[in-house]
Amino acid sequence: MASIPQVTNPARQDLYRRMDKHNTAPLWEVLHGLIPDTPVTRCKPYLWKYKDVRPYIMESGKLITAKEAIRRVLVLENPGMRGESCITQSLYAGLQLILPGEIAPSHRHSQSALRFIVEGSGAYTAVDGERTTMLAGDFIITPSWTFHDHGNPGNEPVVWMDGLDVRIVELFGAQFHEVFPEEVQPVTRSEGAATARFGNGLAPLAAKPPFGKTSPIFNYPYARSRESLELLSRDQDPDLCHGWKMQFINPLSGGHAMPTIAAFIQLLPARFQSQPYRSTDGTIYSVVEGGGRVSIGTESFDFEPRDTFVVPSWTPLRIEATSETVLFSFSDRPGQEAMGLWREKRG
Repeated sequence: MASIPQVTNPARQDLYRRMDKHNTAPLWEVLHGLIPDTPVTRCKPYLWKYKDVRPYIMESGKLITAKEAIRRVLVLENPGMRGESCITQSLYAGLQLILPGEIAPSHRHSQSALRFIVEGSGAYTAVDGERTTMLAGDFIITPSWTFHDHGNPGNEPVVWMDGLDVRIVELFGAQFHEVFPEEVQPVTRSEGAATARFGNGLAPLAAKPPFGKTSPIFNYPYARSRESLELLSRDQDPDLCHGWKMQFINPLSGGHAMPTIAAFIQLLPARFQSQPYRSTDGTIYSVVEGGGRVSIGTESFDFEPRDTFVVPSWTPLRIEATSETVLFSFSDRPGQEAMGLWREKRG
């Protein structure tokens, strides 16, 4: 039974009690909470120091195999929503480990996922019959309902950040999951085939999007992203809020690389101090290079490479880079834009 609003008027209290028996409730008692003047979220600013959480990641590798765990991941739980397996009100994030010689078995699910490689190289991820090698800083996509598995034939541990639209899919009650009949899916295309088809400013004639609204390219190598940022920085002044910031796109549509998750990469020059910025999409950042200090609302954190921090919806953000800095970030902006909800404020 829902809680009955506590009011002093006996007649109203009696009305609410009788209404409650028929699963109805008075809007006027909760209207201000349902429609606040500005965004309200339980998501809180926070920064996860990689040097603090890495020991737990590595210890987990000794206690449970990737096969046993299905996916060996430390969930980055927002301190305002502990126990809910989310980093913002709409997105999930975690740090996944795969050790040399291991395989994370193949499955598929309706949730879309991204991988951002934080540490190590030599592991691979396979998506619908094509493998791609993971290198630090690469942005890799697993489209919704595509079989995928991970393996590490290399000689060093590999850690990446997982970002998924779990909460969005849950909101719509559209969760599905299926295990592949074998531990590893068969490889049916050469490595780099997706990039050759769609990643060089070319596309096959009459090409149909292989993954629906998700980009047909599922690996955006860091080397190319970093080069683009460097060339951009030579030709124009940095934006006062973002430095030099670029959006990962779907080459077939020109829109976001994923239909539910936007991904970005930005370069901040040494001693850069951004102007305050806020937007309605709660955003997760991974530090690739450099260091500095980030102010999120009333809280401030020092950051260095491999750290992760979260900026809740409509919370002022300011970044001070002590050295040249590169940040990867992702958010739920595509869904907000599709519904005409996304808003930003500079300064």
